[in-house]
Amino acid sequence: MTAVDLSAPTPALAAPDNRSAPGRPVRSRSWRFIGYAALVLAAAGLLLPFYWMVVASLKTNNDVFTIPITWLPDPVVWRNYLDIWQRSDLTTWLGNTLLLSVLVTLLQVVTGSFAAYGFARVRFPGRDALFLAYVGTIAVPWQSYMIPQFILMSKLQLSNTLWSIVAIQAFGAFGVFLMKQFYETIPEELSESARVDGLSEFGIYRRIMLPLSRPALASLALLTFVTTWNDYLGPLIYLRSPELRTIQLGLNTFISQYNAEYALIMTGSVLSVLPVAVIFLLGQRYFIEGIATTGLKG
Repeated sequence: MTAVDLSAPTPALAAPDNRSAPGRPVRSRSWRFIGYAALVLAAAGLLLPFYWMVVASLKTNNDVFTIPITWLPDPVVWRNYLDIWQRSDLTTWLGNTLLLSVLVTLLQVVTGSFAAYGFARVRFPGRDALFLAYVGTIAVPWQSYMIPQFILMSKLQLSNTLWSIVAIQAFGAFGVFLMKQFYETIPEELSESARVDGLSEFGIYRRIMLPLSRPALASLALLTFVTTWNDYLGPLIYLRSPELRTIQLGLNTFISQYNAEYALIMTGSVLSVLPVAVIFLLGQRYFIEGIATTGLKG
């Protein structure tokens, strides 16, 4: 056996080449700066039309389309917001729209979350096929069954009532899909433990699933509220009486009557967008959390 001389000096290990390390943070910061700059430019491009709409609502009618564009109103005409209330039935329009948006949102949250729990946690024959068929209705355009739906509402004597809009929008396949994907991220062990303790399926849904799914519920509520608030075609078909008009129908009739009053038209547009913007700002944290976690398997 060959003896090993432990006293002999060991060869020095080659030092790692760090010549490129100092350049990496600089390059990383440069790309990050470029990314932030691109996001700022994109956000400015998206917000610019809204800013111009707000500014135009505070101008006189002759100053709205002046060339060059004045980005600050001079003078500021606050009276536009008083004139539109006096010249239009804005209170009725906003009241009808708010009522429909709240009712439809509540119903979609309840029905969507309850149906999603059945698809996600209850096992029954044909569950997956039924879910695929139900979600597949998302791909069917509303225009394809709009006339049969109108005939059905007329037979039920719901046409020209606010209940027609509530009836056709109270159930949504998108809400069921969104909530089911979120429920599947919740560990099944929680439901199994609750069943062992004697809790019913409805009790599990109410006491466990709903409290844990607040971000997804907030996302569904926000999307449904915005969609119902901005809906134009549905109220145009079903709501024919002037006292039933929503804000979108009301603004359309206002534009046809005051087609040259551009400042007032912009004022009405600001008032129609403002509630949605406020609600979105208040619920954006839950919305982002719900969208980010939906569809991820835990």
